[in-house]
Amino acid sequence: MRMRAAFVTGLAGVLMLSGCSDPDDLSPPIDGPGLAAAIDTDAVIGDLEQLEIIATENGGNRAAGTPGYDASVDYVVGQLEQAGLDVETPEFDVDIFQVTTQTLQVSGRDVPVKALTYSPATPPGGLQARLVPVPSDDTPGCEATDYDGLDVTGAVALVDRGSCPFAQKQQVAADRGAAAILVVNNEDGPLTGGTLGDKDAARIPAGGIGKADGAALRQGGDATLTIDATVESSKSRNVIAQTKTGADDNVVMVGAHLDSVREGPGVNDNGSGVAALLETARQLGATPNVDNAVRFAFWGGEEIGLLGSEAYVNGLDAAARGDIAMYLNFDMVGSHNAGYLAYDGDNSDKAGEGPGPEGSAGIERTFDAILLQLGISPDGTDFDGRSDYGPFIAVGIPAGGLFTGADENKTTAQAEKWGGEADTMFDPNYHTSQDTLANVDRRALALNAEAVGYGVGHYAQSIDGPNGVPAAGDARTAARADAGK
Repeated sequence: MRMRAAFVTGLAGVLMLSGCSDPDDLSPPIDGPGLAAAIDTDAVIGDLEQLEIIATENGGNRAAGTPGYDASVDYVVGQLEQAGLDVETPEFDVDIFQVTTQTLQVSGRDVPVKALTYSPATPPGGLQARLVPVPSDDTPGCEATDYDGLDVTGAVALVDRGSCPFAQKQQVAADRGAAAILVVNNEDGPLTGGTLGDKDAARIPAGGIGKADGAALRQGGDATLTIDATVESSKSRNVIAQTKTGADDNVVMVGAHLDSVREGPGVNDNGSGVAALLETARQLGATPNVDNAVRFAFWGGEEIGLLGSEAYVNGLDAAARGDIAMYLNFDMVGSHNAGYLAYDGDNSDKAGEGPGPEGSAGIERTFDAILLQLGISPDGTDFDGRSDYGPFIAVGIPAGGLFTGADENKTTAQAEKWGGEADTMFDPNYHTSQDTLANVDRRALALNAEAVGYGVGHYAQSIDGPNGVPAAGDARTAARADAGK
């Protein structure tokens, strides 16, 4: 699916892009419409085919610390080098979590359970304890007050998923004396791909169970939880490449995570974001006529705690962070029951976390304008900390991007706007072996891939204007002064 000329022309007016070029330039300047029109959806699909082949040939996944991930890195590096870009693959530390046994029995009934990544092991023979359900509210198990009136000392706490990271739920339960925690999925099906973030955050054994099983266990009972797990320290790699032209103190950084979960090939999550960025990089090339440099990042270890992006941001000094004008994130842009979501930079939705750093609101408006011109009325999506924008906004770098949804349900209103099934997950194949090319929504992928190109081209040409971000120098320094405090 290629953009209509009307979209390219009309959106240029909406975003007030510059089409002027210096007569001495060897090539016309790159802008949003031009880069969007160059995106070849067939090439994007070709990348997804290659990533699926890599997973198939390497045990069915491309998870961090596996041959499938290493092969994915090699593929991405090869594509970027063919585009003429200089590529780096900086290493970072990663803890590889392996589970040999994960079982749960409650009052004589076997219940399927999935250990959360980095969960400590239970004692030999399993942990036998009372199962104590924690009342559900808008922030289930996220606050100490959720346990008021409950005695969970030495017990297994049962909490619902939602609102805060698994690590926080586990921390609160441990602080209240629980010996283990079970997190109940808030959607139909098992809870897969959950993580405590890193081994240092892990305090008590933690597992996830399905929604129906969680409802059946609300009466409590006697539980035996067995998790036999180990953590092995290893190395993984990010892939970083930057254009050779454009101001290097106004870098437009764009990223997508390259790793999958161990449960599946990760074609939508996040082969789709990777493929959209690869095609953008190929069409942009190494020496585009742009005002601002573009830096591409393909992150490792996202599925086990944003490890690659955190290592990258934490490894930058203040000056290097200051050179990054913005970060654009693309994590899942072809979900089977797709939504059309832009990160809520101004917190206009009043849901979850607050607004992003100064400039994030303008990024949201830019992507909203792109989708509107495509005939899509977008919704916002919260900066909930579940993807690689997290380390960037933590240090004050404005962020934004596109997302087609994961394990949340599409509402009736959204189904009426976009099609698809209401009251069904945006991606029913999320974190499963069915996350394959056959289950990617190709229309959503095509629209989002061109929108990615438009956004990158737009900001590569200018970060100024009402939808811009603070410029390099005093304005940027002042805007980020309080970040991380």
